[in-house]
Amino acid sequence: MEPAAGCWEPALWRACNGLMAAFFALAAYVQVNDPDAELWMVIYTIPAVLTLLVGFNPLVTGHFLWKTISAIHILFCIAWAVCLVVYLLFHIHQNIFHEEEGRELFGLIIITAWMCLCYSSSNLDTA
Repeated sequence: MEPAAGCWEPALWRACNGLMAAFFALAAYVQVNDPDAELWMVIYTIPAVLTLLVGFNPLVTGHFLWKTISAIHILFCIAWAVCLVVYLLFHIHQNIFHEEEGRELFGLIIITAWMCLCYSSSNLDTA
């Protein structure tokens, strides 16, 4: 008898979302020393909660409220990332990782990439 193909995929997807939720929560926590900590804590807490929900129930990505919040957050992160890229093009003095704006940019890229992955997973669940 051959094992069922893909039976481990839902568990792996849940585990990855749990790991990313922990990552985003930790990223929100370490913002305490940042000059604009409140803003960045919110930016990281929203995907932490959304991915935690996906970890508990992957079908939540098809819910209207989840899709709306994630879409707004994705658009916000993309817009801010574009602004940071423009700023960095004109003001970079050293390695991009040595600039606070460069680290912020990569944080936004990670958030956007993972949230887009979660957002598109709702299409796979219904297919």
